[in-house]
Amino acid sequence: MRITLLLTSLLSGLALNVQASSIFEKPEDAIEYRKAAFQLIRYQIGDMGDMLKGKVPFDAERFKQRANNAAQLSAMPWEAFPAGSDKGATDALPAIWSDRATFDKKAQAFADYAQKLSVAAQSGDKKIIGAAFKDWAKGCKDCHNSFKD
Repeated sequence: MRITLLLTSLLSGLALNVQASSIFEKPEDAIEYRKAAFQLIRYQIGDMGDMLKGKVPFDAERFKQRANNAAQLSAMPWEAFPAGSDKGATDALPAIWSDRATFDKKAQAFADYAQKLSVAAQSGDKKIIGAAFKDWAKGCKDCHNSFKD
């Protein structure tokens, strides 16, 4: 229930189409927002990964739902890295702000991989889905290796 409410709040924020600077009054707000978005992404990737690894039965409909959620969520955290949000309770590395172009490129690739996973999930073909999932997970890890402590 709590995850559903948080997801609804986060997705509602997308519809507002406002500048990030007007969303976050304090750096702590940006940090909290991005942590919440990443937590929801982590839930999606964990459930899908468990299905693909055979830890839980593969459910094509549930996988589609997770992939669709992931596609929406994977575009969300990036607005929550405004200048000044590098201090505080964050694992974000200073490289995010000193090499913003690379960070933005990796963030976009991650979101693009999530969109491709959502499309692949519609097929119901585990081979196609598995390849798309692997790319999305690689995009996640690639960003973590460069920009997360």
